[in-house]
Amino acid sequence: MKLALLQVNTVVGDLTGNAGRIAAGAEEAARSRPDLILAPELSLTGCPPRDLLLGRGFVERSLEVLEDLAADLEDAPPVIVGFAAQDRAGPGRPLLNAAALLRDGAVRETFGKTHLSPSGAFDEGRYFEPAAGAPRVLSIDGKRVGVSIGEEIWCGGRSAGELVSAGAEVIVNLSASPFAVGRQGLREEALSCTARDHQIPIAIANLVGGNDDLVFDGRSSAFSADGTLIARGAAFAEDIVTVDLGRPGPQAVAPDDLTPESEIWRALVLGTRDYVRKSGFETALLGLSGGIDSSLVAAVAARALRPENVLGVLLPSPYTSPESIEDAREVAENLGIRTCCLPIAPAMEAFDGILTGIFAGLPRDTTEENLQARIRAVVLMALANKFGSMLLSTGNKSEAAVGYSTLYGDMAGGLAVIGDVSKGMVYRISRWLNRERTTIPDRVLEKPPSAELRPGQTDQEILPPYDLLDAILHRHIDCFESPGDIIAAGYPAETVHRVLRMVRLAEFKRRQAAPGIRVTGRAFGADWRMPIAARPWWRENDS
Repeated sequence: MKLALLQVNTVVGDLTGNAGRIAAGAEEAARSRPDLILAPELSLTGCPPRDLLLGRGFVERSLEVLEDLAADLEDAPPVIVGFAAQDRAGPGRPLLNAAALLRDGAVRETFGKTHLSPSGAFDEGRYFEPAAGAPRVLSIDGKRVGVSIGEEIWCGGRSAGELVSAGAEVIVNLSASPFAVGRQGLREEALSCTARDHQIPIAIANLVGGNDDLVFDGRSSAFSADGTLIARGAAFAEDIVTVDLGRPGPQAVAPDDLTPESEIWRALVLGTRDYVRKSGFETALLGLSGGIDSSLVAAVAARALRPENVLGVLLPSPYTSPESIEDAREVAENLGIRTCCLPIAPAMEAFDGILTGIFAGLPRDTTEENLQARIRAVVLMALANKFGSMLLSTGNKSEAAVGYSTLYGDMAGGLAVIGDVSKGMVYRISRWLNRERTTIPDRVLEKPPSAELRPGQTDQEILPPYDLLDAILHRHIDCFESPGDIIAAGYPAETVHRVLRMVRLAEFKRRQAAPGIRVTGRAFGADWRMPIAARPWWRENDS
């Protein structure tokens, strides 16, 4: 049996546009004469459609577009498309996450998803009802094809075993599996084991592209009945994968690089490009400080949007070192992006004048430091408004976790490009980026991190060393470990409690932050839902 897997980059809510993308892909795939064409999960609506699904008009219009798509594909081979179906079976949520078989110009059959995603990124239980009924098996060109959606392929619901028991000779899966670093190897291992355990070929069409905070990495794939990977689509790019399940051995396996630095870099580039462009912008700007974070964000933006569409804004204060200005200019020159320099000393003096009376007799402290960050944000937002550009914020996950940032200051922007990237990984990606030619100057990689909001300031005056901080944050955020667990693993009790207290107190800041590109399995936002007005359940003075 010959399949074509459409790895398309859809736009949430763009029903006619998505139908056009699917139709164009199907027409191109038809040239290789496949028996069946497969599009990803919720590819008609865009994924995830979130609360668009709560509007009846959106769902009804999507069903009209589905009918039109079927008519447009009358002369194409059978196509299976992911969409949102109305559930008329009884009480419960009114929708199903579903797939439709389009054949001979009409919607011939539909299949509901039985096992909804537990991932907070989708929150499927808010919108969809699990489908009831027996596993659905199609007859396509004399083959019995079992259809599954998302996680059903390997766990719960309409599992591979149920499809095989129902007579399936081939399993196809419509997927919208978001990227997380290290996940691809686990996916392929799970699919290979499932194919081998049930002695059945499996093909999966996965979505590609950035939608809000999520990045879908494509890598659509097919496995033979003995678990051999015989086809894989491109990573982080649109593709059409054609595979003959009757032929043994690899056929069209796209090369890939599973090192964390490479994966995260490509996810950031794709996520930034799609977030900016799908939001209606063509250009972006950022504050370019000469530090490691803004240097990496500038590099991502230049690759994602092309250098001529990126503006790096230097906003030096009296505390900004000459070396930082030199480093910022060198980064911009290496990337080929445009720059402008707007010193903020006059604005600092103006604010000092406004506040001098009410602040009389009070020592200078973080209030004045935060004013500098907020002055910079005002200038950057003015430029973004005037030139119709998106402002990219440059804070990393380590800073966001402990609140080492200024609300309405350096947190300002439409997208937090590296908001799910730890400080240590920022350095690793930057060094990886320099492996062929110097993009980020050595001095940026070597100097102690500093916000430069007062003379001689360094991050480590307030924070533990970043390697220690990142290790504690990883255990608490990604591994769900309590203070006692972390301390028992050998970390200093005083530091653990201090860091976790900072994490707790910074929740109100994170709730107001720009969306960040999700590259881990536990990003702030949909994956992290902590209360703000709360107290710790542990005693912070415990050792």
